Amino acid sequence: MKNIRNFCIIAHIDHGKSTLADRLLDSTNTLLEKEKMSQVLDNMDLERERGITIKSHAIQMDYELDGEIYVFNLIDTPGHVDFSYEVSRSIAACEGALLIVDATQGIQAQTISNLYLAIENDLEIIPVLNKMDMDSAMPEEVKDQIVELIGCKREEIIEASGKTGLGVPEILEAIVKRVPHPVGKVDEPLQALIFDSVFNSYRGIIAYFKIVNGKIRKGEHVKFIATGKEYHADEIGILRLTMEPRNELRAGDVGYIISGIKTSKEVKVGDTITTVLNPTQEHIAGFQNVKPMVFAGVYPVDADDYEDLRSSLEKLQLNDASLTFEPESSAALGFGFRCGFLGLLHMEIVQERLDREFDMDVITTVPNVSFKIHTTKGEIIEVHNPSGMPSHNIIDHLEEPYIHAQIITKTEYLGGVMKLCLDKRGILKNQVYLSSDRIELSFDMPLSEIVFDFYDKLKSISKGYASFDYYLTDYRPAKLIKLDILLNGEPVDALSALIHVDHSQTFGRKICEKLKQLIPRQQFDIAIQAAIGAKIIARETVKAVRKDVTAKCYGGDISRKRKLLEKQKKGKKRMRQIGNVEVPQTAFLAVLKLD
Repeated sequence: MKNIRNFCIIAHIDHGKSTLADRLLDSTNTLLEKEKMSQVLDNMDLERERGITIKSHAIQMDYELDGEIYVFNLIDTPGHVDFSYEVSRSIAACEGALLIVDATQGIQAQTISNLYLAIENDLEIIPVLNKMDMDSAMPEEVKDQIVELIGCKREEIIEASGKTGLGVPEILEAIVKRVPHPVGKVDEPLQALIFDSVFNSYRGIIAYFKIVNGKIRKGEHVKFIATGKEYHADEIGILRLTMEPRNELRAGDVGYIISGIKTSKEVKVGDTITTVLNPTQEHIAGFQNVKPMVFAGVYPVDADDYEDLRSSLEKLQLNDASLTFEPESSAALGFGFRCGFLGLLHMEIVQERLDREFDMDVITTVPNVSFKIHTTKGEIIEVHNPSGMPSHNIIDHLEEPYIHAQIITKTEYLGGVMKLCLDKRGILKNQVYLSSDRIELSFDMPLSEIVFDFYDKLKSISKGYASFDYYLTDYRPAKLIKLDILLNGEPVDALSALIHVDHSQTFGRKICEKLKQLIPRQQFDIAIQAAIGAKIIARETVKAVRKDVTAKCYGGDISRKRKLLEKQKKGKKRMRQIGNVEVPQTAFLAVLKLD
């Protein structure tokens, strides 16, 4: 066990984690020539297209130093704030972490929050300064920032470049010398922590685990403690680029188990595996249940696909434990699910994965957050979507979730960033100059304000230089109202939103204008209205498509034309009574991108 090293890579978005991971795999000869490609560990097409890591990926490599062979288990992690739960799971399976900082950009918000996660779990931190080959690198300034942040010595910081391979030998040597080997006893009862799982349509559910104590053999009778289910370990093995079967795994190893599990509810991330013959009573502490931040309804386009959507979401949940869902129904869209996501990017990725991996066409409603409603009777109701709101007369007051946001930006963008946060009802708590041209701002803000487009706006104001991280603090009273969208007097529940009183007028007007462009013209006029209770605050009309009935009247009296027009008007009126308006999918998505 003294020759095993388990470590993960943590960094902010685009600081070069996956590229550096490629260089580590190259220099330990883990890959054959034909397997080499850039970002080896990003194995989803979606990750490659967007250039982001969505899933943590584990891979094993062998490294020789001073005649001894060491086994490295590397876990590459995502950098985006929406996937921080993935990072916390990877950290639970490691003893050390490479903290990668971009030499051209310095320390960003996500670097700090992931670093705190690693320190809480007592990981050994190895600071690495990446992208040293770039002309715009500022090694001395960024080293000062790292020393100030983690209190290490300047000479401990390794200069590296994922593109050229500079510093890779030093990193590998530092992992052997600085990262502690796993501590565990092979002769104790088996304790293995599940940190991820994936669904395979031929082999059932494959669980990835790290053995803390004991050992596991192929074919052994094992038990999952949280669910109490028992299985036979049909196949166990290690994670290389593909899965490689082994006959035995011992304490400190990271591997996988296939035991023919078919139902997704039987595998829980954070569960402990033990043997039936010699079980452990201890459950390994590791994961907390994740709290979703953003809620949206996900409905199948075709109502018959409801059960398929359920099984697709269950399979996706195995691979992405931060996704939560429960059934709900809507008057406009039929049966579907209320899904909880960690943020807007997470929501977009889930939608895209449903389409690509499970071939599911879905409609997603306007995202919102959960509110607490205090009724006049003194009850507290938690509401996830506007249609679940009780009537106005029994509501005493509403409370909405607040977050503590940390934004790190260059001082030249300070004005724009502050204006954005204050417009979003933010309260400035603190500002600290990290260096002469970098500043950290702390705001208290309502979560509902950052759900829509806050992150995109922040990026465009700061030309991509601001970084943002947040955590939930508490619930506070708020002046919120329910805004309904009516089409020909019929409310469309999928478009209704809970919104602050001050923003309701402009928001209502914007939605109406947007829908006017998107709803196709019918044979009759369509009235699009935004309403608060019974009060209409905005209206647009989609004009009817009409035939030119007066074309055949050449000359003659005006009454002939009027008679034809009146006849047409009556027909349109009758049509409007029986006609219904279809809202296209683009309309639901456009509401998210109002600005």
